[in-house]
This record gives sequence, structure tokens and C-alpha cells, in this order.
Amino acid sequence: RSASRAPAPAKRSGFSANVTNPWFPLRPGSVYRYRGVKDGEPSREVMTVTQRTKTVDGAPCVVVSDRLYLSGRLEEVTTDWYTQDAKGNVWYFGEKTAELDAKGSVKTTSGSWTAGVDGAKPGIFMFADPSPGRSARQEYYKGQAEDHFQVVRMDESVTVPFRPFRHTMLTKEWTPLEAGVIDHKYYVRGIGTVLERSVKGPVERNELVSFRRG
Repeated sequence: RSASRAPAPAKRSGFSANVTNPWFPLRPGSVYRYRGVKDGEPSREVMTVTQRTKTVDGAPCVVVSDRLYLSGRLEEVTTDWYTQDAKGNVWYFGEKTAELDAKGSVKTTSGSWTAGVDGAKPGIFMFADPSPGRSARQEYYKGQAEDHFQVVRMDESVTVPFRPFRHTMLTKEWTPLEAGVIDHKYYVRGIGTVLERSVKGPVERNELVSFRRG
């Protein structure tokens, strides 16, 4: 007897894998390189917007690949799924993440989640029209992924190795899973994230070194 399969979720209308939100554009072929510090070690991160799409919980999503290196060693490999609604809000529909040990074997996949599976729900990652005070839940998978963000200011100046920027948007991020930890993120129109740094909790910093638009 063949095993029964769960029916595929109905297609969500109004969603597109073509993410054009100016504050978080995901043009296929774009490559972001960051450097900083994490867990007391020098870090390097490479984020690539792939040419691939994936339907997650009925929504067509663009597939984003993320690789994190600590002290030169590949530490974490993540695949993220984003989509954009008809109003221009960017939604986060899940991630497949794996931490690696010194030999490159998977140590844990904790933090992975997929919208529509095991009670996980998508969240808004970026507003179409952000303004100070607006907040949203970016993801929800109970006990694993519960990030929130809020827009703080819209006219910050910031300097990263890539170059200095004016008129950046500052957001704060937090999760009830890590009480007392708050991160600040800086976004630039036409690029996306240029700086992420901890303001409460363990010292972490991630700044844009280079950007190649797809």
C-alpha cells in the first residue's frame, strides 16, 4: 500500500519570487560579502541571490544562499526563501540551515523551519513603506525561530568598508528566545543590509565589504 501524501497547499495569489522592494531587493545573481566578528572569532559571510525559485506553502520564493565562515572555516550553510506580496512587502517563508563541525559534517540543523510545516508561519521581513515605529514578526516556528523587527529611524549615516552611506534605515531586531539580546540593522535603498551589530548581548558585527548587483 502506498503511503498517503499530504495535499500540496493551494497557490497563494499575489505573491512573486521577483523581490523588488528597494530596501531589500533580491535580484538574482547579486552577491553580498560581509565581514565582522561572531562568537569572538573573525567572521566572513557571502550571501548570493540565486537564479532558483521554490514554492513554499503555496508562495513562489526566490532562493538565497548564505555561507558563514569563522576564522576562515566554513561554519554555517543556510538557504533562505523570500517572496514579495502585491503591495511590495517582503515575506520570509523559511530557512534550511546547518552548522558544520571542523570536518565539514553537519553538527545541527537547529533553527531550520518551513512555512506551513509543523505550525511554522511566514512573517514580514521588510515593509513596502517602512516608517519609524512600525514593527512585525519576521518568522514563527515555536521555540526555534521567533525574530521580530521594528523600524527605528529613516535617516541614519553609516560607514562600512564598501563605502559610506547617508539616508540609511535603522531597525532593531530581537527574539523572545534570547532575552536581553538586541541587534541593530542598517539598510540602504537599492542594496539592502549594509551593517548589522549587537547593541545588547554578545558582541557581534557584520559589515558590507563588497556588493555585486545581479
